[in-house]
Amino acid sequence: MPPQTFVGRVESLESRVIVLEQLPEKLDALALQISQMRDEMRGEFSALRSEIRTGDEETRDVLRDEIRAGDEETRRVLRDEIRAGDEQSRRNALVLHEDVISRIALMQEGTRGETKRPGTRGDPE
Repeated sequence: MPPQTFVGRVESLESRVIVLEQLPEKLDALALQISQMRDEMRGEFSALRSEIRTGDEETRDVLRDEIRAGDEETRRVLRDEIRAGDEQSRRNALVLHEDVISRIALMQEGTRGETKRPGTRGDPE
């Protein structure tokens, strides 16, 4: 590269100085843009948090409703099963009661037969 003349070097330095003089303006503009972007982002994040809260509340409401519906279904099924078990227990109790009554009746018949014939073995002849 051939050596520059004094005038060429001065012109090159002047153009560099002009560019450097514009830097503070550019930095100020950039700082303003960053500040505006921060404000916009703050507002957007605030709106996003609000939307998330709303979504969370809706999700909680839906889940509560589903859980309540499931609880009601569970209660209904359990009540039906308990009623069915109660019915079966009543039937079993009735069968046992009737069995006990018939056994008591047999025992009473056996003791009556023994008291009617003192001295006999219970064999009819």
